[in-house]
Amino acid sequence: MGRIDAVFRKKGITAFIGFAVAGDPDQKTSVRIARALIDGGADILELGVPFSDPVADGPTIQRADDRALAAGTTPDTIFAIVREVRAHSTVPIVLLSYYNTIYRRGIERFYREAHEAGVDGILVADMPVEESKEVVEIAGKYKIDPIFLITQTTSDERMDAIVRQARGYLYLVSVLGVTGARKTVSPEALALLNRVRTHTTLPLALGFGISTPAHVTTCTKAGADGVIVGSAIVDIVEKHLGDLNAMESALRQYVARMKMAAGT
Repeated sequence: MGRIDAVFRKKGITAFIGFAVAGDPDQKTSVRIARALIDGGADILELGVPFSDPVADGPTIQRADDRALAAGTTPDTIFAIVREVRAHSTVPIVLLSYYNTIYRRGIERFYREAHEAGVDGILVADMPVEESKEVVEIAGKYKIDPIFLITQTTSDERMDAIVRQARGYLYLVSVLGVTGARKTVSPEALALLNRVRTHTTLPLALGFGISTPAHVTTCTKAGADGVIVGSAIVDIVEKHLGDLNAMESALRQYVARMKMAAGT
C-alpha cells in the first residue's frame, strides 16, 4: 500500500491536501513553506511545477509561477525540494505539472527522477485521458499514482475512462473556471461529488475555490474524502514574502484551522 492510499484508509478523516508552487519565491523558502504546511497538519503535500502558461490557474498561482521561474526553478530544483522535504517527512507528495515540462524532460526520465526523489503521485493538468496511456504505464513502472481532474462538464463516458486510468485519488474541480478563492462551495460542486461517487470507489477530493473552514465543513458533510487548497495558501505566501517567520506561522495556523473544520 502506497503513502497516498494509507492516508485515505484512515477512518473518519477528510484529508487536507495543501498546495504550494515549488520554487516560489526561491528553493530554500519553498522547502520551508512545504514543511510549514506539513507541520500545520497537511495530510498530503501538492507541489505545483511552475509553468509559463498555466491555463488552469488564476492570477494568484500565475504570480507564484512567475516568481518561481524568475528564481530559476527547473525540474532539477523541483526534485531537490522534494528530496529535502522527504528527508524530514513521510507525508505523501504529489506534483501538479503541465505536460510540456514532462515531455521536454523525457517522460521516462521525469517519472524515474520523481520516484527517486520521493514523489507519490503526479497530476498532469492538461493531459487528456485519451492521450494518457504512455504516461500512465510509465507512472505504474515507477509506482507513482496517476491523478486526474474531473470537472462538472466531464461526461459519464469520459469519467469512466478516467477512472480506469486513475490511482490514488480523483481531483474534482468544484468550479467552472480557473483556480482562485471563492465565497461559497457551489451546489454544482456537491452534485459532481455525488455523480462521480456512482462511478468509482477511488477517494474523491474537491479543489478549486476551497479556502475557508466553512468550505471544508461543507465538503466534509457532503462526503468528500479530501479537500485541496491552493490559492488561499499561495495568498499567504505572497502576503508575507518580506517576513519568512510570519509566513511560516500564518501557514501553520491556517492549515490547523482548516483541519479542525474537517474534524481531524
